[in-house]
Amino acid sequence: MRVALYLRVSTDDRGQTVENQRHPLEEFCRAQDWTDVQEYADEASATDLRGRRAWRQLLDDAAKRKVDLILVWRIDRAFRSVLDAAQTLERLRAWKVGLRSYQEPWLDTTSPFGEALYYITVAYAQLERGILSERTKAGMERSRREGKRIGRPPVSMRPGFGVRWATVRPALEAGAITRTKAARELNCSPATLNRLLATEAAGPPPPTA
Repeated sequence: MRVALYLRVSTDDRGQTVENQRHPLEEFCRAQDWTDVQEYADEASATDLRGRRAWRQLLDDAAKRKVDLILVWRIDRAFRSVLDAAQTLERLRAWKVGLRSYQEPWLDTTSPFGEALYYITVAYAQLERGILSERTKAGMERSRREGKRIGRPPVSMRPGFGVRWATVRPALEAGAITRTKAARELNCSPATLNRLLATEAAGPPPPTA
């Protein structure tokens, strides 16, 4: 059994260190006669996926079948939401990697109850996705009825664009800067700049203030 211990404390957990999790988990592994144990530890918020480098490495190792079981201190140490848990459990299931929680003995995907828990979690996550989707659609429909614009405003309507355009446009027309550099100055993509120039050629110029 190749076991991966995942330890995490948040940067907001004052006075907490991964040591508080490490010793009980190591003792648990010894009690199970698990000797092939590797540790992954993060000090980051659950939502900070960029900062959770060890968690990303663990999932990468799991995908490469280097791990048979992941042991966590508590489920919230691994997942940031039910949806995240369901998606990750699906991936672990495909990789034939189990998941157990030290503080929550009922969370053991290698047991019959854990199999049922997997399906319950996935079903709940699908329900959550459906509710979020319906709320989003309802909000968009309400905005349409109220005459509000949906989505990001055009580049020409963003704060400060007029001032930047008044400086960039003459330099662009004079050949002093390239379109790529002009796009960077305007904080937009070259394709957006091309559309802007095409629109200007076909109609009134964009606002300059």
